[in-house]
Amino acid sequence: MGASISLAGVYKEFGPLKVLEDWNVVIAPAERIAVLGLSGSGKTTFLRLLAGIEAPTRGELKVSSQDVGFVFQEPRLIPWRTVRQNLLFVNEQADIEQLLSHLHLQGFADYYPTQLSGGMRQRVNLARALAVSPELLIMDEAFASLDLKVKVDIMNDVLGLWRKHRFTMVTVTHDLKEALYLADRILMISSRPSRIVHEFPVSLPEKRSFASPELMRLEGELLKLVCQQ
Repeated sequence: MGASISLAGVYKEFGPLKVLEDWNVVIAPAERIAVLGLSGSGKTTFLRLLAGIEAPTRGELKVSSQDVGFVFQEPRLIPWRTVRQNLLFVNEQADIEQLLSHLHLQGFADYYPTQLSGGMRQRVNLARALAVSPELLIMDEAFASLDLKVKVDIMNDVLGLWRKHRFTMVTVTHDLKEALYLADRILMISSRPSRIVHEFPVSLPEKRSFASPELMRLEGELLKLVCQQ
């Protein structure tokens, strides 16, 4: 079961710089959340708070588990270690073959990052986050640099693993369709100092099509809200 998360009156400041202002939200175990906002609005700071990398300046933040996997926008793999060694670096007990099989990387355990395509490196990045058996999976624009077909394939891998393990998932993205494809609920935030200004429930079935008319209709609704900010 995934982690539960609650924020009550959470502020985050870096000296005189006010980044988050009065954030209040509850995220249920196994819920999938996407966060939409302008660049510099504090989305990554929010993720760092959830991961325990930063602490709130004030307010109350509760995350029910410390088993957190973090998928960065860039893979950040150790170049002199093989895929296998990169995964064992975060968890010496990880089932490497099973992880790679789930992400369609069979046969690449002993390759180095420089021998892999960009999409394959990002799959390894995801596998590294999953190697710790997270109850909370955090993704910071994890698909932004990928071609559309590769992006959809990897998102499908993520959703397949979510259906199996039911971890809680929080992702930051600028892509409206990506948010609708991945999330049960979308948090729209203001410019800095950011607040949650709208919560958009995603009324789509658990298994979705990236090109479905209903997803495209919701994208139009979401775009209207974005343009009104």
